Amino acid sequence: MITIGILNLQGAVSEHYDITKKAIENMGIEAEAISVRYADEVANCDGVIISGGESTVIGKIIKERGIDKVIKDNRIPVFGTCAGMVLLGKKTDFDQPLLGIMDISVKRNAFGRQVDSFESPISILGEDYLGVFIRAPSLDDYDKTKEDIKVLSKLDDEIIAIQQGHNIAIAFHPELTDDTRIHEYFIEEVLNCVE
Repeated sequence: MITIGILNLQGAVSEHYDITKKAIENMGIEAEAISVRYADEVANCDGVIISGGESTVIGKIIKERGIDKVIKDNRIPVFGTCAGMVLLGKKTDFDQPLLGIMDISVKRNAFGRQVDSFESPISILGEDYLGVFIRAPSLDDYDKTKEDIKVLSKLDDEIIAIQQGHNIAIAFHPELTDDTRIHEYFIEEVLNCVE
């Protein structure tokens, strides 16, 4: 059985929890979704989801609690949405603590402020999907020499989803839809790590 931890620091935590449970049920696998807040809890996870929120605050808490060290030392796959995308990068356009496990540079609030939030049809993983964008970041750049990086989705010219190894960073909020496909994709990545 695998354990997917939903980092419960800020953002749409309950929505991620609910859709992760639904994804697990749809996949028919032995897995559990749990809420995690501390490094020792994260250490017991096979994968971690970092939701949206204020990336500076989440980054500070991750550092203060040693969660970043646990994720890095144990090579735990991470799925970051919105602020989670910012945190996964090694660089952003704002001075803040980062998890820095993906060779990407992220532009915060690339699509505007809260009042500029929108929904848009996108294509991800070769399928149509509804993207919910709330103060969404986008990818500024990524290390094109890394063979384990692949762009998963773009909106116009902006990269909105990228994967490196088993880590996935997306700019939008799949937890605010009823569509479990992206969460299922992450869970498959976690399963590939534990096999």
